[in-house]
Amino acid sequence: MPGEFYIEGSKTKVSLKAIEAAIVSLEARLEAVRNQTDKLSGEVPYIGFAVADWQASESNLIVVGGPGAKYKLHDLSLGIQNLTGTQVTVRLYKKINGAERRVYEQSFDAAADGPGLPVVNGSWAIHDTLRVTVQSNDPADNGKAVDYDFLLEAM
Repeated sequence: MPGEFYIEGSKTKVSLKAIEAAIVSLEARLEAVRNQTDKLSGEVPYIGFAVADWQASESNLIVVGGPGAKYKLHDLSLGIQNLTGTQVTVRLYKKINGAERRVYEQSFDAAADGPGLPVVNGSWAIHDTLRVTVQSNDPADNGKAVDYDFLLEAM
């Protein structure tokens, strides 16, 4: 019969069902390990830019993540080379106990601080969304592009 065999010199049938079940269990565990290790390479880097009236008010640059999603944010860099404001403020917002809260705020001088801002340089776990805003004190910055580049790893 399929799934059975005889041991040489014995007339006893031996079932392979326990071995087959163990193989299925090992394959499931292997798949779980593979899923976890595949995530370690990270996702494709997100790059782009946004144009807004940065001086008129605080304006959204990007939203990182998604509702119910869990990520490690390894890098978030902004390019302010097109701005001229002496006070370019970057703010990050995330949900804390269901309500969006400002968790980071820092001001930069577009001329003195250089064109690239390493806002997050390391690993930061986020769940749900992380909203990034920019605001400038110079009306000439309205309608200018602000670049962004970030790298996520799914958790």
